[in-house]
Amino acid sequence: MTEEELKANLSDWRWRINNLYFITDKNGKKIKFKLNEAQMTFFEGMHYRNIILKARQLGFTTFTMIFMLDACLFNNNTKCAVITHSRDDSIRLFREKIEFAYNALPPTLQRMMPATIARAGELVFKNGSSIAVGTSFRGGTLTYLHISEFGKICAKYPHKAKEIVTGAFEAVSKDCVITIESTAEGKQGYFYDYCQEALNRQRKGMKPGQMDWELFFFPWHENPDYTLDDDNVVVPDRLLEYSYKLEQKYAIRLTNGQLAWYTSKEKSLGSDIRREYPATPEEAFEQSIEGAYYHRQINDIYATGRLTSVPFEPSALVHTFWDLGMSDTMSIWFIQQVGREYRVINYYQNSGEGLAFYKRVLDELREKHHYSYGFHVAPHDIAVRELGTGKSRLETAQSLGIDFITAPKLSIADGIEAVRGVLPLCWFDEAKTEKGFSGLSAYRKDWDDKHGVWKSQPVHDEASHSSDAFRTFAVALNEIRDRMNESFHTGFAEVQVQSSGGWA
Repeated sequence: MTEEELKANLSDWRWRINNLYFITDKNGKKIKFKLNEAQMTFFEGMHYRNIILKARQLGFTTFTMIFMLDACLFNNNTKCAVITHSRDDSIRLFREKIEFAYNALPPTLQRMMPATIARAGELVFKNGSSIAVGTSFRGGTLTYLHISEFGKICAKYPHKAKEIVTGAFEAVSKDCVITIESTAEGKQGYFYDYCQEALNRQRKGMKPGQMDWELFFFPWHENPDYTLDDDNVVVPDRLLEYSYKLEQKYAIRLTNGQLAWYTSKEKSLGSDIRREYPATPEEAFEQSIEGAYYHRQINDIYATGRLTSVPFEPSALVHTFWDLGMSDTMSIWFIQQVGREYRVINYYQNSGEGLAFYKRVLDELREKHHYSYGFHVAPHDIAVRELGTGKSRLETAQSLGIDFITAPKLSIADGIEAVRGVLPLCWFDEAKTEKGFSGLSAYRKDWDDKHGVWKSQPVHDEASHSSDAFRTFAVALNEIRDRMNESFHTGFAEVQVQSSGGWA
Protein backbone atom coordinates (compact mmCIF):
# COMPACT_ATOMS: atom_id res chain seq x y z
CA MET A 1 0.00 0.00 0.00
CA THR A 2 1.37 3.39 -0.99
CA GLU A 3 1.55 6.31 1.42
CA GLU A 4 -1.25 8.00 -0.51
CA GLU A 5 -3.42 4.87 -0.31
CA LEU A 6 -2.75 4.57 3.40
CA LYS A 7 -3.73 8.19 4.01
CA ALA A 8 -6.90 7.71 1.99
CA ASN A 9 -7.80 4.58 3.94
CA LEU A 10 -7.12 6.22 7.28
CA SER A 11 -9.78 8.78 6.46
CA ASP A 12 -12.32 5.97 6.00
CA TRP A 13 -13.94 5.02 9.32
CA ARG A 14 -15.18 1.65 8.05
CA TRP A 15 -11.73 0.70 6.69
CA ARG A 16 -9.99 1.63 9.93
CA ILE A 17 -12.33 -0.43 12.10
CA ASN A 18 -11.97 -3.50 9.85
CA ASN A 19 -8.18 -3.29 9.43
CA LEU A 20 -6.39 -1.53 12.30
CA TYR A 21 -7.55 -3.23 15.47
CA PHE A 22 -6.85 -6.56 17.14
CA ILE A 23 -8.87 -8.42 19.76
CA THR A 24 -8.74 -11.86 21.38
CA ASP A 25 -11.24 -14.52 20.34
CA LYS A 26 -13.04 -16.97 22.64
CA ASN A 27 -9.95 -19.15 22.74
CA GLY A 28 -7.67 -16.28 23.74
CA LYS A 29 -6.07 -16.04 20.29
CA LYS A 30 -5.11 -12.62 18.93
CA ILE A 31 -7.13 -11.89 15.77
CA LYS A 32 -7.92 -8.87 13.63
CA PHE A 33 -11.29 -7.33 14.41
CA LYS A 34 -13.85 -7.51 11.60
CA LEU A 35 -17.41 -6.23 11.73
CA ASN A 36 -19.91 -9.09 11.73
CA GLU A 37 -23.31 -8.73 10.07
CA ALA A 38 -25.14 -7.59 13.22
CA GLN A 39 -22.43 -5.06 14.09
CA MET A 40 -22.45 -3.72 10.52
CA THR A 41 -26.23 -3.30 10.65
CA PHE A 42 -25.94 -1.22 13.79
CA PHE A 43 -22.88 0.70 12.52
CA GLU A 44 -24.70 1.78 9.37
CA GLY A 45 -28.00 2.61 11.11
CA MET A 46 -26.68 4.27 14.27
CA HIS A 47 -29.02 6.94 15.64
CA TYR A 48 -28.51 9.55 18.37
CA ARG A 49 -30.28 7.37 20.94
CA ASN A 50 -29.88 3.61 20.39
CA ILE A 51 -31.15 0.46 22.10
CA ILE A 52 -29.61 -2.89 21.25
CA LEU A 53 -31.82 -5.79 22.36
CA LYS A 54 -29.96 -8.93 21.48
CA ALA A 55 -29.07 -12.56 21.81
CA ARG A 56 -25.83 -13.47 23.53
CA GLN A 57 -22.38 -13.53 21.96
CA LEU A 58 -22.88 -10.99 19.17
CA GLY A 59 -19.89 -8.88 20.23
CA PHE A 60 -21.56 -5.50 20.66
CA THR A 61 -19.50 -4.53 23.70
CA THR A 62 -16.31 -5.34 21.79
CA PHE A 63 -17.51 -3.41 18.75
CA THR A 64 -18.51 -0.39 20.84
CA MET A 65 -15.12 -0.17 22.50
CA ILE A 66 -13.27 -0.48 19.18
CA PHE A 67 -15.61 2.15 17.70
CA MET A 68 -15.01 4.55 20.59
CA LEU A 69 -11.24 3.98 20.60
CA ASP A 70 -11.15 4.76 16.87
CA ALA A 71 -13.27 7.88 17.38
CA CYS A 72 -10.80 9.13 20.00
CA LEU A 73 -7.72 8.40 17.91
CA PHE A 74 -8.91 10.09 14.73
CA ASN A 75 -11.03 12.96 16.11
CA ASN A 76 -9.96 15.77 18.39
CA ASN A 77 -11.65 16.42 21.75
CA THR A 78 -13.88 13.36 21.59
CA LYS A 79 -15.04 12.17 25.01
CA CYS A 80 -16.24 8.57 25.34
CA ALA A 81 -17.47 6.56 28.32
CA VAL A 82 -18.65 3.00 28.89
CA ILE A 83 -20.74 2.12 31.96
CA THR A 84 -20.91 -1.46 33.21
CA HIS A 85 -22.88 -2.97 36.07
CA SER A 86 -19.86 -3.94 38.21
CA ARG A 87 -16.37 -2.67 38.97
CA ASP A 88 -14.83 -6.03 38.05
CA ASP A 89 -16.45 -5.86 34.62
CA SER A 90 -15.15 -2.32 34.13
CA ILE A 91 -11.58 -3.32 34.93
CA ARG A 92 -11.74 -6.43 32.75
CA LEU A 93 -13.32 -4.75 29.73
CA PHE A 94 -10.91 -1.83 29.81
CA ARG A 95 -7.90 -4.13 30.00
CA GLU A 96 -9.08 -6.80 27.53
CA LYS A 97 -10.78 -4.57 24.95
CA ILE A 98 -9.51 -0.99 24.93
CA GLU A 99 -6.00 -1.24 26.33
CA PHE A 100 -5.29 -4.45 24.39
CA ALA A 101 -6.51 -2.96 21.09
CA TYR A 102 -4.48 0.23 21.56
CA ASN A 103 -1.28 -1.65 22.48
CA ALA A 104 -1.72 -3.88 19.42
CA LEU A 105 -1.74 -0.91 17.01
CA PRO A 106 1.30 -0.49 14.73
CA PRO A 107 4.03 1.43 16.61
CA THR A 108 3.87 4.20 14.02
CA LEU A 109 0.24 4.92 14.85
CA GLN A 110 0.93 4.77 18.58
CA ARG A 111 3.67 7.36 18.16
CA MET A 112 1.33 9.55 16.10
CA MET A 113 -1.43 9.31 18.73
CA PRO A 114 0.21 8.76 22.11
CA ALA A 115 -1.94 7.91 25.09
CA THR A 116 -1.53 8.02 28.83
CA ILE A 117 -3.51 6.22 31.51
CA ALA A 118 -4.78 9.15 33.54
CA ARG A 119 -6.31 6.78 36.08
CA ALA A 120 -7.41 3.15 36.21
CA GLY A 121 -9.83 2.53 33.37
CA GLU A 122 -9.14 5.66 31.31
CA LEU A 123 -6.96 6.52 28.30
CA VAL A 124 -6.28 10.17 27.53
CA PHE A 125 -4.84 11.13 24.14
CA LYS A 126 -2.63 14.01 23.01
CA ASN A 127 -5.43 15.35 20.74
CA GLY A 128 -7.68 16.04 23.73
CA SER A 129 -9.80 12.90 23.35
CA SER A 130 -10.36 10.29 26.07
CA ILE A 131 -12.14 7.00 26.73
CA ALA A 132 -13.10 5.68 30.17
CA VAL A 133 -14.82 2.57 31.52
CA GLY A 134 -16.54 2.58 34.92
CA THR A 135 -19.75 1.98 36.84
CA SER A 136 -21.00 5.58 36.68
CA PHE A 137 -20.38 8.96 35.05
CA ARG A 138 -21.43 12.40 36.19
CA GLY A 139 -20.02 15.76 35.25
CA GLY A 140 -18.48 17.04 32.05
CA THR A 141 -19.79 16.26 28.59
CA LEU A 142 -19.65 13.15 26.41
CA THR A 143 -19.61 12.58 22.67
CA TYR A 144 -20.38 8.86 22.95
CA LEU A 145 -21.88 7.00 25.91
CA HIS A 146 -22.42 3.24 26.01
CA ILE A 147 -24.17 1.34 28.82
CA SER A 148 -23.51 -2.40 28.86
CA GLU A 149 -26.22 -4.77 30.18
CA PHE A 150 -28.53 -1.89 31.06
CA GLY A 151 -31.44 -4.31 31.55
CA LYS A 152 -29.50 -6.07 34.31
CA ILE A 153 -28.62 -2.73 35.92
CA CYS A 154 -32.30 -1.68 35.91
CA ALA A 155 -33.40 -4.98 37.45
CA LYS A 156 -30.64 -5.50 39.98
CA TYR A 157 -29.54 -1.96 40.81
CA PRO A 158 -32.53 0.37 40.24
CA HIS A 159 -30.83 3.19 42.17
CA LYS A 160 -27.82 2.92 39.84
CA ALA A 161 -30.11 2.92 36.78
CA LYS A 162 -31.72 6.13 38.00
CA GLU A 163 -28.28 7.67 38.54
CA ILE A 164 -27.32 6.79 34.96
CA VAL A 165 -30.51 8.28 33.52
CA THR A 166 -30.40 11.47 35.58
CA GLY A 167 -26.62 11.88 35.52
CA ALA A 168 -24.78 10.23 32.64
CA PHE A 169 -27.57 10.72 30.08
CA GLU A 170 -27.64 14.41 30.91
CA ALA A 171 -23.93 14.65 30.02
CA VAL A 172 -24.73 13.77 26.39
CA SER A 173 -26.13 16.54 24.18
CA LYS A 174 -28.86 15.89 21.63
CA ASP A 175 -26.25 15.94 18.83
CA CYS A 176 -24.16 13.19 20.44
CA VAL A 177 -24.78 9.45 20.84
CA ILE A 178 -26.06 7.19 23.62
CA THR A 179 -26.24 3.42 23.15
CA ILE A 180 -27.73 1.01 25.67
CA GLU A 181 -27.40 -2.70 25.02
CA SER A 182 -28.63 -5.67 26.98
CA THR A 183 -30.48 -8.90 27.11
CA ALA A 184 -33.92 -8.47 28.69
CA GLU A 185 -34.50 -8.69 32.45
CA GLY A 186 -38.25 -8.69 33.02
CA LYS A 187 -40.96 -6.15 32.27
CA GLN A 188 -39.84 -3.43 34.66
CA GLY A 189 -37.50 -0.48 34.61
CA TYR A 190 -36.07 2.01 32.15
CA PHE A 191 -34.73 -0.58 29.71
CA TYR A 192 -38.11 -2.27 29.27
CA ASP A 193 -39.93 1.08 28.98
CA TYR A 194 -37.50 2.42 26.39
CA CYS A 195 -37.72 -0.80 24.35
CA GLN A 196 -41.51 -0.75 24.34
CA GLU A 197 -41.60 2.91 23.36
CA ALA A 198 -39.23 2.29 20.42
CA LEU A 199 -40.97 -0.95 19.39
CA ASN A 200 -44.39 0.70 19.33
CA ARG A 201 -43.01 3.49 17.17
CA GLN A 202 -41.51 0.98 14.73
CA ARG A 203 -44.78 -0.92 14.45
CA LYS A 204 -46.55 2.29 13.52
CA GLY A 205 -43.96 2.96 10.82
CA MET A 206 -42.79 6.14 12.55
CA LYS A 207 -39.21 7.35 12.38
CA PRO A 208 -37.63 8.30 15.70
CA GLY A 209 -36.96 11.94 16.47
CA GLN A 210 -33.50 13.05 17.46
CA MET A 211 -34.20 12.45 21.16
CA ASP A 212 -36.24 9.27 20.63
CA TRP A 213 -34.85 5.78 21.11
CA GLU A 214 -34.21 3.62 18.04
CA LEU A 215 -34.47 -0.14 18.66
CA PHE A 216 -32.07 -2.60 17.06
CA PHE A 217 -33.20 -6.17 17.72
CA PHE A 218 -30.95 -9.09 16.84
CA PRO A 219 -32.67 -12.50 17.27
CA TRP A 220 -30.71 -15.68 17.74
CA HIS A 221 -31.89 -17.34 14.53
CA GLU A 222 -30.27 -14.66 12.35
CA ASN A 223 -26.81 -15.61 13.61
CA PRO A 224 -25.28 -18.08 11.10
CA ASP A 225 -23.19 -19.65 13.88
CA TYR A 226 -26.26 -20.80 15.79
CA THR A 227 -26.77 -24.10 14.01
CA LEU A 228 -25.69 -27.66 14.75
CA ASP A 229 -25.16 -30.53 12.32
CA ASP A 230 -25.84 -33.42 14.66
CA ASP A 231 -28.33 -36.16 13.80
CA ASN A 232 -28.13 -37.49 17.36
CA VAL A 233 -29.95 -34.48 18.81
CA VAL A 234 -33.58 -35.38 19.49
CA VAL A 235 -35.84 -32.32 19.32
CA PRO A 236 -38.69 -32.68 21.87
CA ASP A 237 -42.29 -32.14 20.79
CA ARG A 238 -42.64 -28.89 22.75
CA LEU A 239 -39.75 -27.33 20.78
CA LEU A 240 -41.27 -28.56 17.53
CA GLU A 241 -44.47 -26.80 18.65
CA TYR A 242 -42.40 -23.70 19.49
CA SER A 243 -40.92 -23.77 15.98
CA TYR A 244 -44.38 -24.14 14.46
CA LYS A 245 -45.68 -21.11 16.42
CA LEU A 246 -42.75 -18.98 15.26
CA GLU A 247 -43.48 -19.86 11.66
CA GLN A 248 -47.24 -19.31 11.92
CA LYS A 249 -47.17 -16.09 13.92
CA TYR A 250 -43.93 -14.42 12.80
CA ALA A 251 -43.01 -16.18 9.53
CA ILE A 252 -39.77 -17.36 11.19
CA ARG A 253 -38.83 -20.74 9.76
CA LEU A 254 -36.14 -22.63 11.65
CA THR A 255 -33.89 -25.17 9.93
CA ASN A 256 -33.21 -28.62 11.36
CA GLY A 257 -29.73 -27.44 12.29
CA GLN A 258 -31.10 -24.42 14.16
CA LEU A 259 -33.57 -26.60 16.06
CA ALA A 260 -30.75 -28.99 16.98
CA TRP A 261 -28.63 -26.07 18.24
CA TYR A 262 -31.54 -24.58 20.21
CA THR A 263 -32.35 -27.96 21.76
CA SER A 264 -28.75 -28.44 22.88
CA LYS A 265 -28.53 -24.91 24.24
CA GLU A 266 -31.75 -25.30 26.20
CA LYS A 267 -30.31 -28.27 28.08
CA SER A 268 -27.79 -25.99 29.78
CA LEU A 269 -29.87 -22.81 30.09
CA GLY A 270 -33.31 -24.28 30.80
CA SER A 271 -36.15 -21.77 30.76
CA ASP A 272 -33.68 -18.86 30.66
CA ILE A 273 -32.91 -19.60 27.02
CA ARG A 274 -35.63 -17.23 25.77
CA ARG A 275 -34.08 -14.37 27.69
CA GLU A 276 -30.55 -15.16 26.53
CA TYR A 277 -31.49 -16.16 22.97
CA PRO A 278 -34.83 -14.54 22.02
CA ALA A 279 -36.48 -15.01 18.64
CA THR A 280 -38.74 -11.93 18.99
CA PRO A 281 -38.70 -8.79 21.18
CA GLU A 282 -41.79 -10.04 23.03
CA GLU A 283 -40.10 -13.35 23.80
CA ALA A 284 -37.08 -11.53 25.22
CA PHE A 285 -39.19 -10.04 28.00
CA GLU A 286 -41.27 -13.13 28.77
CA GLN A 287 -38.77 -14.63 31.16
CA SER A 288 -38.62 -13.78 34.84
CA ILE A 289 -35.61 -11.82 36.00
CA GLU A 290 -32.72 -13.12 38.04
CA GLY A 291 -33.65 -13.58 41.69
CA ALA A 292 -37.40 -13.51 40.97
CA TYR A 293 -39.51 -15.30 43.58
CA TYR A 294 -41.99 -16.72 41.06
CA HIS A 295 -39.50 -17.57 38.30
CA ARG A 296 -40.67 -21.16 37.78
CA GLN A 297 -44.38 -20.38 38.12
CA ILE A 298 -44.26 -17.44 35.68
CA ASN A 299 -42.35 -19.52 33.12
CA ASP A 300 -45.01 -22.22 33.46
CA ILE A 301 -47.78 -19.65 32.86
CA TYR A 302 -46.10 -18.66 29.59
CA ALA A 303 -45.43 -22.27 28.60
CA THR A 304 -49.03 -23.35 29.15
CA GLY A 305 -50.61 -20.29 27.53
CA ARG A 306 -52.29 -19.02 30.71
CA LEU A 307 -51.44 -15.40 29.93
CA THR A 308 -54.09 -14.83 27.31
CA SER A 309 -57.52 -13.31 26.74
CA VAL A 310 -59.56 -14.42 29.76
CA PRO A 311 -63.34 -14.08 29.38
CA PHE A 312 -65.43 -12.65 32.19
CA GLU A 313 -67.89 -15.24 33.49
CA PRO A 314 -71.21 -13.46 34.28
CA SER A 315 -72.43 -16.25 36.54
CA ALA A 316 -69.40 -16.05 38.85
CA LEU A 317 -68.67 -13.41 41.47
CA VAL A 318 -65.77 -11.00 41.16
CA HIS A 319 -63.66 -10.86 44.31
CA THR A 320 -61.15 -8.06 44.90
CA PHE A 321 -57.82 -8.27 46.71
CA TRP A 322 -55.98 -5.17 47.81
CA ASP A 323 -52.66 -3.73 48.86
CA LEU A 324 -53.48 -0.55 50.75
CA GLY A 325 -51.06 2.33 50.46
CA MET A 326 -51.41 5.61 52.28
CA SER A 327 -49.73 8.21 50.04
CA ASP A 328 -48.21 5.13 48.43
CA THR A 329 -49.61 3.08 45.55
CA MET A 330 -52.96 1.27 45.92
CA SER A 331 -53.31 -2.00 44.01
CA ILE A 332 -56.40 -4.15 43.36
CA TRP A 333 -56.75 -7.55 41.69
CA PHE A 334 -60.14 -8.68 40.32
CA ILE A 335 -60.49 -12.47 40.42
CA GLN A 336 -63.24 -15.01 39.71
CA GLN A 337 -63.34 -18.69 40.54
CA VAL A 338 -64.71 -20.90 37.78
CA GLY A 339 -64.46 -24.57 38.67
CA ARG A 340 -60.95 -25.12 40.01
CA GLU A 341 -59.52 -22.21 38.03
CA TYR A 342 -58.92 -18.68 39.23
CA ARG A 343 -59.58 -16.21 36.42
CA VAL A 344 -57.59 -13.05 37.02
CA ILE A 345 -59.68 -10.73 34.86
CA ASN A 346 -58.52 -7.22 35.83
CA TYR A 347 -56.00 -5.18 37.74
CA TYR A 348 -56.12 -1.56 38.89
CA GLN A 349 -53.38 0.62 40.36
CA ASN A 350 -53.19 4.27 41.36
CA SER A 351 -51.62 6.50 43.99
CA GLY A 352 -52.30 9.64 45.97
CA GLU A 353 -56.04 8.96 46.31
CA GLY A 354 -58.32 8.16 49.26
CA LEU A 355 -60.69 5.24 49.73
CA ALA A 356 -63.64 7.23 48.38
CA PHE A 357 -61.86 7.39 45.01
CA TYR A 358 -61.43 3.61 44.91
CA LYS A 359 -65.08 3.08 45.83
CA ARG A 360 -65.92 5.04 42.68
CA VAL A 361 -63.50 2.85 40.70
CA LEU A 362 -65.31 -0.28 41.91
CA ASP A 363 -68.68 1.20 40.96
CA GLU A 364 -67.46 2.26 37.51
CA LEU A 365 -66.00 -1.16 36.74
CA ARG A 366 -69.20 -2.83 37.95
CA GLU A 367 -71.25 -0.68 35.60
CA LYS A 368 -68.86 -1.04 32.68
CA HIS A 369 -68.24 -4.80 32.87
CA HIS A 370 -71.39 -5.88 34.78
CA TYR A 371 -69.37 -7.25 37.69
CA SER A 372 -71.18 -8.81 40.62
CA TYR A 373 -68.86 -8.36 43.59
CA GLY A 374 -68.27 -10.98 46.22
CA PHE A 375 -65.63 -10.46 48.88
CA HIS A 376 -63.36 -7.42 49.12
CA VAL A 377 -60.22 -8.56 50.94
CA ALA A 378 -57.60 -6.27 52.47
CA PRO A 379 -54.37 -6.88 54.41
CA HIS A 380 -54.64 -7.27 58.17
CA ASP A 381 -53.26 -3.78 58.89
CA ILE A 382 -56.39 -2.11 57.50
CA ALA A 383 -57.84 -2.46 61.02
CA VAL A 384 -55.09 -0.35 62.62
CA ARG A 385 -56.40 2.98 63.90
CA GLU A 386 -54.73 6.12 62.57
CA LEU A 387 -53.39 8.60 65.09
CA GLY A 388 -54.79 11.62 63.23
CA THR A 389 -58.41 10.49 62.98
CA GLY A 390 -58.70 7.80 65.64
CA LYS A 391 -60.45 5.65 63.02
CA SER A 392 -59.15 2.69 61.07
CA ARG A 393 -59.32 2.53 57.31
CA LEU A 394 -61.54 -0.50 57.78
CA GLU A 395 -64.12 1.76 59.44
CA THR A 396 -63.65 4.44 56.77
CA ALA A 397 -64.22 1.86 54.04
CA GLN A 398 -67.36 0.56 55.77
CA SER A 399 -68.77 4.08 55.90
CA LEU A 400 -68.27 4.27 52.12
CA GLY A 401 -69.97 0.93 51.48
CA ILE A 402 -66.87 -1.27 51.04
CA ASP A 403 -67.20 -4.12 53.53
CA PHE A 404 -63.68 -5.51 53.73
CA ILE A 405 -62.69 -8.76 55.33
CA THR A 406 -59.08 -8.97 56.43
CA ALA A 407 -56.53 -11.50 55.28
CA PRO A 408 -54.64 -13.49 57.93
CA LYS A 409 -51.36 -12.05 59.16
CA LEU A 410 -48.60 -14.25 57.80
CA SER A 411 -44.91 -13.65 57.33
CA ILE A 412 -43.76 -12.46 53.91
CA ALA A 413 -42.01 -15.80 53.38
CA ASP A 414 -45.22 -17.75 54.12
CA GLY A 415 -47.17 -15.40 51.85
CA ILE A 416 -44.73 -15.98 49.00
CA GLU A 417 -45.13 -19.74 49.42
CA ALA A 418 -48.91 -19.29 49.31
CA VAL A 419 -48.63 -17.40 46.03
CA ARG A 420 -46.40 -20.11 44.59
CA GLY A 421 -49.05 -22.64 45.52
CA VAL A 422 -51.96 -20.81 43.86
CA LEU A 423 -50.29 -19.52 40.66
CA PRO A 424 -50.57 -22.90 38.87
CA LEU A 425 -54.36 -22.55 39.12
CA CYS A 426 -54.48 -19.00 37.71
CA TRP A 427 -55.27 -17.64 34.24
CA PHE A 428 -54.36 -14.00 33.58
CA ASP A 429 -55.99 -11.65 31.12
CA GLU A 430 -53.00 -10.38 29.14
CA ALA A 431 -54.41 -6.94 28.32
CA LYS A 432 -56.27 -6.04 31.53
CA THR A 433 -53.64 -7.34 33.98
CA GLU A 434 -50.48 -6.35 32.09
CA LYS A 435 -49.09 -4.02 34.76
CA GLY A 436 -49.96 -6.33 37.63
CA PHE A 437 -48.57 -9.42 35.92
CA SER A 438 -45.36 -7.55 35.09
CA GLY A 439 -45.02 -6.80 38.78
CA LEU A 440 -45.48 -10.43 39.75
CA SER A 441 -42.84 -11.44 37.20
CA ALA A 442 -40.36 -8.88 38.51
CA TYR A 443 -40.92 -9.43 42.25
CA ARG A 444 -37.52 -10.46 43.47
CA LYS A 445 -35.08 -10.74 46.33
CA ASP A 446 -33.00 -7.73 47.21
CA TRP A 447 -29.38 -7.88 46.08
CA ASP A 448 -26.50 -7.42 48.51
CA ASP A 449 -23.91 -5.72 46.32
CA LYS A 450 -21.29 -5.74 49.07
CA HIS A 451 -21.34 -9.51 49.60
CA GLY A 452 -22.52 -10.52 46.13
CA VAL A 453 -25.53 -12.53 47.36
CA TRP A 454 -29.32 -12.31 47.38
CA LYS A 455 -30.84 -11.06 50.63
CA SER A 456 -33.65 -12.94 52.35
CA GLN A 457 -36.19 -10.11 51.91
CA PRO A 458 -37.77 -8.72 48.72
CA VAL A 459 -36.68 -5.45 47.20
CA HIS A 460 -39.26 -2.70 47.62
CA ASP A 461 -39.88 -1.22 44.19
CA GLU A 462 -42.66 -0.84 41.61
CA ALA A 463 -43.14 -4.62 41.45
CA SER A 464 -43.95 -4.79 45.17
CA HIS A 465 -47.41 -3.24 44.89
CA SER A 466 -49.10 -5.79 42.65
CA SER A 467 -47.19 -8.61 44.36
CA ASP A 468 -48.33 -7.56 47.84
CA ALA A 469 -51.94 -7.37 46.63
CA PHE A 470 -51.69 -10.82 45.06
CA ARG A 471 -50.25 -12.15 48.30
CA THR A 472 -53.44 -10.89 49.98
CA PHE A 473 -55.36 -13.14 47.59
CA ALA A 474 -53.19 -16.20 48.21
CA VAL A 475 -53.20 -16.04 52.03
CA ALA A 476 -56.94 -15.25 52.22
CA LEU A 477 -58.21 -18.29 50.31
CA ASN A 478 -58.65 -20.54 53.35
CA GLU A 479 -60.32 -17.72 55.29
CA ILE A 480 -62.77 -17.15 52.44
CA ARG A 481 -63.58 -20.85 52.12
CA ASP A 482 -64.25 -21.06 55.86
CA ARG A 483 -66.61 -18.10 55.70
CA MET A 484 -68.36 -19.61 52.71
CA ASN A 485 -68.89 -22.94 54.45
CA GLU A 486 -70.21 -21.27 57.58
CA SER A 487 -72.61 -18.90 55.84
CA PHE A 488 -73.61 -20.58 52.66
CA HIS A 489 -73.16 -24.37 52.27
CA THR A 490 -70.14 -24.67 49.93
CA GLY A 491 -68.25 -23.21 46.99
CA PHE A 492 -66.18 -20.08 46.53
CA ALA A 493 -68.61 -18.67 43.95
CA GLU A 494 -71.94 -19.33 45.69
CA VAL A 495 -72.13 -16.18 47.84
CA GLN A 496 -75.31 -14.13 47.38
CA VAL A 497 -74.45 -10.54 46.57
CA GLN A 498 -76.40 -7.44 47.57
CA SER A 499 -77.33 -5.05 44.81
CA SER A 500 -74.97 -2.47 46.36
CA GLY A 501 -72.01 -4.63 45.41
CA GLY A 502 -71.20 -5.95 48.91
CA TRP A 503 -71.98 -9.46 50.08
CA ALA A 504 -74.71 -10.93 52.26
